This record gives sequence, structure tokens and C-alpha cells, in this order.
Amino acid sequence: MTNLSRKWTVGFGLAALIWAGVAPGWVRAEAQRENVAERDARMQWWREARFGMFVHWGLYSGLAGTWEGKPVGTRGGMEWIQERVKADTDTYARAAIPLFKPEPGFAREWAALAKAAGCKYVVFTTKHHEGFALHDSKVSEYDAGTVLHRDLVKEIVESLKAEGLRVGFYHSVIDWHHDQYEYQKSQQLPHPLKGKPYPNGTRDHVRYLEYLHAQVKELVTAYPVDVMWWDYSALDFQGDAAWRATDLMKLTRAARPGIIMNNRLYRSPEAGWGSMATEGYLPRLDTAYGDFITPEQHIPDTGMPGVDWETCMTLNTTWGYSDHDHAWKTDETLIRNLVDIASKGGNYLLNIGPKGDGSVPPESVKAMRAIGAWMQVNGESIYGTTASPFEKPAWGRCTQKRLASGKSRLYLHVFDWPKDGKLAVKAPFEVTGARLLATGKKLEIAQESGLVTVTLPPAAPDPVVSVVSLE
Repeated sequence: MTNLSRKWTVGFGLAALIWAGVAPGWVRAEAQRENVAERDARMQWWREARFGMFVHWGLYSGLAGTWEGKPVGTRGGMEWIQERVKADTDTYARAAIPLFKPEPGFAREWAALAKAAGCKYVVFTTKHHEGFALHDSKVSEYDAGTVLHRDLVKEIVESLKAEGLRVGFYHSVIDWHHDQYEYQKSQQLPHPLKGKPYPNGTRDHVRYLEYLHAQVKELVTAYPVDVMWWDYSALDFQGDAAWRATDLMKLTRAARPGIIMNNRLYRSPEAGWGSMATEGYLPRLDTAYGDFITPEQHIPDTGMPGVDWETCMTLNTTWGYSDHDHAWKTDETLIRNLVDIASKGGNYLLNIGPKGDGSVPPESVKAMRAIGAWMQVNGESIYGTTASPFEKPAWGRCTQKRLASGKSRLYLHVFDWPKDGKLAVKAPFEVTGARLLATGKKLEIAQESGLVTVTLPPAAPDPVVSVVSLE
């Protein structure tokens, strides 16, 4: 047989196997893999957005960090309160359900806040680890449709779309409620009954996976979702063995071909993970395992060139609402975090934790509006930008944008306004002009030996971050 005929025969055989659906996993993955142009087109809006709002909201929100009349803690995630107090699902539901009372119009409040903050997309919890789904699920009775006679996902999605925002679903593949979820298969994933025998006897994880896939199918077919934000896996339990992850991604992509998914169905080096720590990511990602990496509560020191990534972070220290956590980040910290992340080529997904009635704590509202006020003036320096062309300077950060003319624009985000009025930038390229973004005022520049010096006004336009644009 000639090389050509051998290749043709092998290729035809693989095609037949793919068509029949029985090809090896690596063959199916290669057949479904996008080319660079297709992937860039799908990822474009997300890469340009740079700023999104995260929302953690569920039964835990009504408990507000309190169990049996006592604070569970003053710091840390209260969306894990069931696990922290080691409550079985029935005990937890009896305590939590009566306190979860969403007011009419709560979703419009969220959408308006995200819009005012300058966010381009919102990712909210459709189901957290506690197992309570916020949509009207036909495969569960532990959901908003059954318990509250409301489809909260529908209400939220409609409100977000009315504000022109992209929609993301956070969906936990862990489930502390489902009676077939085999939590003993992992020593690393959390569960309120960890170390204890199953209270209902032998469990069948395959049945749980059927439920998980059916509920995800409900979500991705019934609502116009743009991002699927999975959570989460362990080194000892992940991927196909844990969640039938390949099939889960396939059914999601079949329903929403343009959807963007994170990397948390896996916990492996190929998926961008090196450990179980929230900062245990690796700066690489095989896109068969997800579209972007998710550093949690952490901003990479140097970014991740060639990899799409998004830092998710809380406004205080908890994702779910707590009456007892008052460690709020300052407006300065939040705005500078956004700038720092954009300067490294990443997105910022900033979390609010609404109360059980859906209202947003005033501290969260204040913080998001402060970011929005800054973005109203300086958003041009964040949206649609890419990472800085040089290492972070002592005075602040830099983003850049390719213009339609083929030239570039640099945005110099000045944290520390120079006392002598001179801003020095190492720029091995010709600079033709500079202006102050807040006022449009043209600034004097001098360029010599790869160093550009911009003459600034005596006072900074913004005490947190002022932006100078260089052509």
C-alpha cells in the first residue's frame, strides 16, 4: 500500500468512527477543535469586555452567615455555611428556605447596578454546592420553581438582557443535596457529611451525572446564555471520571455554539491547574479543557501571555452574603485592581453577594458605583485593550489598543502623580501626541533615546488613577 492510500484509508476510517460516535476521545476532540480565527471570533466580545459582575445568591444568602442564632464567622465564604456547620440537607433546607424571599424587581436592581458599574457581562449562580437550583427545573423538586413558584433565572436573564449585558451561568457540579452524589469518591472536594457514611445507603454516581447533565441541558436550551462558569473539580476527582466533562461541554456547545466556558470541570495541568490552591493555576491551557483560566482572589504577577484568564474576586471576604463580614475593599483598591488586571491582559469578575430578599448591600452598591464613575471617564483605557507592551512601571500601569489606522494607542494609568510634573516612559517607538483622558487636554511631550517624557499639570485629575493617552 502506498503512503497516500494508507493515509486515505486511515483518514476514511477515522471519519467513519467519528460519524458513528465511537472514535477515541482524542479523535473526537481533534475533529471538534476550532481553528484560530474561529476561536478568536467567538472570544472577541469577552476579551474586549474586561469587566464583569459576579453574583453569588442562593439559600445561604438568607442565613446571612448565622446558624442557630450565632455567627458562623466574620470572614470567609458563607455560601459554604452548610458545610461549615456540617448540616445534613434536610436540616439545612428547614432553616434556610423560610429566609430566602426574593422581592419583586430584585433582578432589575442587579442589572442596573452592573450597567452603572461599567460591567459588560454578569455571571450569577444558577446552582451552588448546596444544590438548590434557581430555575424552574423539571428534574428536581429542590428548585425555585417548586419551592417559590418562580423562575428566578428567567427573571435575572430578562433583566440583564434588557440592559444590554451578556449573561453567564455559574453552575456547581458538586451537589450537597442530591441523594446519589457520591461524595466519598473525593478526599479533596467539600461536603457537609464528609467522612460519614451515606445516610441513604449505597449511592450510584451515574444517576447523579444523569441529573447533572439533564439540569444543565435545561439551562442551556431555555435561556440565552453566553458564558458557562463551572465550579469545581479536585486533583483526585475531575474531568470525565467525575462529571463526564467532555459530554457536558459537548451538550452545552451544541445548544449554544458561541458559548464561552471556564476550566473548572478539570483540575489538571492541561487545564491550567497545578494544585488545589485557589492561586494554584498554571499559565497554560489546552482549549479542549475550557476557554479561560480562573485565578481566584488573586491577580497574576505578570499575567499569562497567550492564555485567556479572568480573576474572580470578592468585595469583602465572602462570596455569599454575611451580616458579619465588614472587611470591605476600598474604592481605590478595586479600581486599581481593574487597571492592574487589564494591563496584564485579563478580565476582572467582581462579586456582589445579595441578601436573601435579593437586595444588594449598600457597601456593595457604593463600591460598584464608584468603579462606574471612574469607568465613565476612563473606560476607553480598559475596554478592548490588550496587555502592556512593557513591564509595569513604578508610577502605575499601562494598557494598549490597536487603532483602525494600524497605529497603536497606549494608556498610561498613573497611580503616583509625579511631583516634578514629568512622566517618563520607556518607549522604543515614535510617539506623535499625548492627551489627558479625563479632559482631552493635549500634553507636551519630548522624546529622546527611547525615552518619552510627558509634561503633566500640577494636580492629578483623579486621586485614584489618572490616565494619559499616547498616540
